[in-house]
Amino acid sequence: MSEIELYPNYDHLTPDLVINSVESLGFLSDARIFPLNSYENRVYQVGIEENDPVIVKFYRPGRWSDAAILEEHQYSLDLAELELPAVPPMIFNGTTLHRFQGYRFAAFRRQGGQAPEQDDFDQLLWLGRLLGRMHKVGGTTLFQARPTLTVERLVTEPAQFLLEHPFLPEYLKPRYRQLIEDFSQRFRGLFEQIKPQWIRCHGDCHIGNILWHRETGPWFVDFDDCQNAPAVQDLWMLLAGSRPEQISQFSELLDGYEEFNTFNRRELQLIEPLRTMRMIYYACWLARRWDDPAFTSNFTWFNTDGYWQHHVNSLEEQRQLLDDEPFSLF
Repeated sequence: MSEIELYPNYDHLTPDLVINSVESLGFLSDARIFPLNSYENRVYQVGIEENDPVIVKFYRPGRWSDAAILEEHQYSLDLAELELPAVPPMIFNGTTLHRFQGYRFAAFRRQGGQAPEQDDFDQLLWLGRLLGRMHKVGGTTLFQARPTLTVERLVTEPAQFLLEHPFLPEYLKPRYRQLIEDFSQRFRGLFEQIKPQWIRCHGDCHIGNILWHRETGPWFVDFDDCQNAPAVQDLWMLLAGSRPEQISQFSELLDGYEEFNTFNRRELQLIEPLRTMRMIYYACWLARRWDDPAFTSNFTWFNTDGYWQHHVNSLEEQRQLLDDEPFSLF
């Protein structure tokens, strides 16, 4: 945690502090403030006198080092410099990371748009082309301060946290523990077998982090989870529906992707493992944040017997999928 980051949570992040932090960058706010849908960080749209509003993101205290945040910023700046549709942070006084009264924050221009249509093949082709170009940039170097996608970080460590804290009901722990042991062994072996190339990825590339503008097309936002990962990490989360539907969607993405970049088809075998890893990590993410009032008020279904029963059942279904034919194209 930075020594200038005074608070362990968001309890002191008042509307006045939000407005004052934006004005510390030289803006004159019109005092209109609108919270946006974000839980890990706190994100607001702040009105500006006689100008467009700005988006300000306050980073969760203690989560990332300054170096990790600045690497996130540099990645989006690298993409924007090559005219790729990423929304990077604004630069003030030579930096993108700012501090105000104990919080770290960054400011972004407002980008309009809506989520893309997952069954629109023209949009998927467009997204594939852009991701192919983005990964060309991402493959030129690796992150040094940001994390790398590993089985330890997404499976074994989150599972250990859940098993050591009062979340999982006792009667489910034996089934859960056996699943985690199976997944951990299987996924380590699969990564060793495939040996994917690691590149800088968006890391959380689902349709909620893409804004489709009717005139300019898609814009990639929220690089907060960017990491070193295989290219397929930025493709599989754009899939939805049945296996045949997902295969059709991925084929369209790949047609666009391979216009600008090569794709290792062996990484298709990682799609269901990555989906499983995300399910495990997501449950632990909610558990780790359960002392944050924003989580207890917005995820009321979490941490109930019904939730954990469904979670374990879903992991068992994933194990069955992993035993079936791996994801493959036509």
